[in-house]
Amino acid sequence: MNIRPYQAEDEAHVLALWRACGLTKPWNDPLADIARKLTVQPEMFLVGTLPDAGREEVMASVMCGYDGHRGWVNYLAVAPAHRKHGFARALMHEAERLLTQRGAAKLNLQVRTSNAEVLAFYARLGYVQDDVVSLGKRLISDQ
Repeated sequence: MNIRPYQAEDEAHVLALWRACGLTKPWNDPLADIARKLTVQPEMFLVGTLPDAGREEVMASVMCGYDGHRGWVNYLAVAPAHRKHGFARALMHEAERLLTQRGAAKLNLQVRTSNAEVLAFYARLGYVQDDVVSLGKRLISDQ
């Protein structure tokens, strides 16, 4: 897998990937999420590609960033047909490397409590559940 920064021509492929992986939700506009990310550390929005009939197939993604205090990861996705080959692990390794370069001492991410498979994946990578409650407040409606 080749890992590189997201490019504008990846948009439709990334949206299809996120939909296939169940990452899109009615209350989040994925196009707005992409547009927002491209205004802040766009080089940390990564895609994973494989050669496919002379072109690159976008089959994985991760959106990461550093706020000066913590690193964050969102939209880690690997197309269902390409799972169990270490691609998600490779993307997380690259995200950790980029965040460490920027000085992030800790990486945070959120996983829905119902997603046991993904929680197990992160546990295998050394992530542990923090003794915190995740709170959120929508400041801009995507609907």
